[in-house]
Amino acid sequence: MSEVKTRLKKTKDKEEVQALGEKAYNLGKRYEKTYKGCGQCFVGAVQDALNLKGDEVFKATTAFAGGIGLMGDGSCGAYVGGILILGDRIGREKSDFVDAPGVRFKTYALAKRYHDRFIEKYGSVTCRDIHMKIFGRPYFLNDKEEFMRFEQAGGHEDKCPEVVGTAARWLVELMAEEDLIE
Repeated sequence: MSEVKTRLKKTKDKEEVQALGEKAYNLGKRYEKTYKGCGQCFVGAVQDALNLKGDEVFKATTAFAGGIGLMGDGSCGAYVGGILILGDRIGREKSDFVDAPGVRFKTYALAKRYHDRFIEKYGSVTCRDIHMKIFGRPYFLNDKEEFMRFEQAGGHEDKCPEVVGTAARWLVELMAEEDLIE
């Protein structure tokens, strides 16, 4: 049995999955509202909800806020954070770079399913486009005045916390469907 298989435990109890999803959702909302930085808040919420370790993944998401480095033209930090967690859980190991069993293709398929949830709800995975959907306009968060307008419009009060929380719930549900929760 592969190392990946031994790390996985089936989580079929619907109530347990719902509770874990709700925990991730609430933590995601709270972390984004309190600490800000959608990538890290997302990763922290999923890690805490599922009791996952991974300080490297958490640290790696530092600059994933506001469309990467507050520039707006990159992917949503909650989206990228989800892809990183999936890769960390089931991705190809460097020791098996050849990837004879094709682990990377399973990871690609799960990343697509997560991507499709963003497209279905927000029409995009890009921060600027998600801003258009939830605010009716994009914000350039690297500009102090724009950042203040973003905050006044509920950026960290309810808008982005809802995106982070929702994405955290989606990832937990996806991971449960694929037996990726220990």
